[in-house]
Amino acid sequence: MSAANDWNAQTIAEFRANEGKVGGVFEGAPIVLLHHRGRKTGRELVSPVMYLPHETRPDLIYVFATRGGAPTNPDWYYNLTAAGGGSVERGTDEYPVTVRELSGAERDRVYAEQAGRFEGFAEYERQTAGVRTIPVLELARA
Repeated sequence: MSAANDWNAQTIAEFRANEGKVGGVFEGAPIVLLHHRGRKTGRELVSPVMYLPHETRPDLIYVFATRGGAPTNPDWYYNLTAAGGGSVERGTDEYPVTVRELSGAERDRVYAEQAGRFEGFAEYERQTAGVRTIPVLELARA
């Protein structure tokens, strides 16, 4: 098992054991487990990611395809957008979601809100400047 897969497995186990709360780099941050199907393999995959809740609609959340500031998007981004949906575990609740990618001023506003709450997101944007724009996905309860 790779280090990344091992880290994900540990984070997922901790999330489920603690009703959606984890420590380490995610301590105190809102986390969901994204369930998506590999677009090439067809395998069910789970990725822990931070999210931003919508200001007024509890059925909407935003996730950010930062990949820790890497020059490429994470695989889960391609899997979710290709499928048009997946599901999330949020706390002890699990539900299907549809996916909509934000663009332009809407994307920039939501990303800026997240970067204002968690400074790592501002750093990811600096790292990817001129290389890629970090995608922001709106996940709506289906």
